[in-house]
Amino acid sequence: KAAPLLRSLKKSSNLNSLLVHTGQHYDKNMSDVFFNDLNIQKPDYLLNIGSGTQSYQTGKIMEKFEVVCTQVKPDLIIVLGDINSTMACSIVAKKLHIKLAHIEAGLRSNDKNMPEEINRLITDAISDFFFITEKSAKENLIKEGHDKNKIFFVGNLMIDSLHYGLDKIKNLPNAKNSD
Repeated sequence: KAAPLLRSLKKSSNLNSLLVHTGQHYDKNMSDVFFNDLNIQKPDYLLNIGSGTQSYQTGKIMEKFEVVCTQVKPDLIIVLGDINSTMACSIVAKKLHIKLAHIEAGLRSNDKNMPEEINRLITDAISDFFFITEKSAKENLIKEGHDKNKIFFVGNLMIDSLHYGLDKIKNLPNAKNSD
């Protein structure tokens, strides 16, 4: 999800962005492969959280991310999706009075037995800006009392990554044109 956003941020000369990788997904198949295949920049900060219970991961992410935030003093923190890192970094942002933007905001399964649903609800409850991928997300956020002027339809970063990957495959030396 981060790859197309990072490419876009890099193109803007008036923005200084940093990438923090919490290490929640630390396995080569859940991390390194994406950095390589999608040409994602090396993280500016790698927190190396690793495995553990949800509470352990969340607590460790919060501890280490707070150190980064107090050193860097960002104006805005952008979080993506619905994993433990998303919620943990969101809580740190708000406790440090840093503006928070959530990409993939407003998505709901309405199943509070899912850890991801809890992460979504908490993150959206404290976000300042909501970047949505579909119409139902806007409806959910408005129903939850969020300001419609802070909700922005931006499309889906996963689709952007898919197009990037397909273009990369098409441009391989041995790729055959299937048109």
